[in-house]
Amino acid sequence: MTGGRHAQVVVIGGGQAGLAAGYHLRRNKLDFVILDAQAAPGGAWRHTWDSLHLFSPAAFSSLPGRLMPAQAGEEYPDAAHVVHYLADYEQRYDLPVQRPVRVSAVRPDAGRLRVETDAGAWTAEAVVSATGTWWRPFLPAALGREVFAGRQLHTTGYRRPADFTGQRVVVVGGGNSGAQIAADLAAHDGIDLTWATQRPPRYLADDIDGRALFDAATARRRALDAGTADTGGVASLGDIVAVPPVRAARDAGLLKAQPMFERLTPDGVVWADGTSARADAVIWCTGFRPALSHLAPLGLRGTRGHIATEGTRAAGEPRLHLLGYGDWTGPASATLIGVGRPAREAAAQIAAFLS
Repeated sequence: MTGGRHAQVVVIGGGQAGLAAGYHLRRNKLDFVILDAQAAPGGAWRHTWDSLHLFSPAAFSSLPGRLMPAQAGEEYPDAAHVVHYLADYEQRYDLPVQRPVRVSAVRPDAGRLRVETDAGAWTAEAVVSATGTWWRPFLPAALGREVFAGRQLHTTGYRRPADFTGQRVVVVGGGNSGAQIAADLAAHDGIDLTWATQRPPRYLADDIDGRALFDAATARRRALDAGTADTGGVASLGDIVAVPPVRAARDAGLLKAQPMFERLTPDGVVWADGTSARADAVIWCTGFRPALSHLAPLGLRGTRGHIATEGTRAAGEPRLHLLGYGDWTGPASATLIGVGRPAREAAAQIAAFLS
């Protein structure tokens, strides 16, 4: 099948990973287009909860080539500041982003790859998939979830505590989003909070932020590549970065985690020992999976929802690179500061492949 528009490289996704890819593709003098499903710049940062802030200062949260400016009055910039930075970055480097364009499938096509979208098809010599994970929230198969009569939402649907004033809320999840949303709710009068976690919360030391996490992820990747002992990476440090609001709620005794409940009932949750709590809402802060459904026609193999990769390149398709999904596509590649290096490596490999 042929026809449609053509570019040497099609980048799918216009968030931070897609923009970093575009920066390095431009430096390699490649012809490329970035297809973004969103109506405006900013990627997933446009859809986060109101109080979300970065883990790191602005200078340590930058994409390649352009330092993020500091935000007045904030050591750790908020999501709106990140959106503004990404929009400025896209404009500054005149990146060829087309939006809103939703990609439905990537298929082999006469030695190229065909990218099918709701705005027509593209063919390309190479494709960079940079769709992230925000668009594929994970909900566990919790017993009784279908009978609970209250409101259920994922991290992606949470915005502000005021939406839950006067309610009994159960927050599920012992990672960063669970701790931050629980802290957000705990500091708001009129909310009865229960925080349920699979294991007791593991806070990182208070002086650790995103800079240390990036260093830990990078050191682990270097150790694995060198065949030396696994350092454990970020997981060895803990699960929760003690950002100021979490630290304040914790130190005030407002963050008291309960063990994970056994099941939901129509009006609440029940633990294994028979104790129960009534609930009006359950917020599932239970993570994400890679948004890769558009790559299904390629029939690539992998495990745990991942596609097997060698660096960023798909092991079963040399024309495809995956960027920004987590450590399996580059150390800390799902972060602003971490995506630059794997983006540079992907662009260099694509340039070499096309030559």
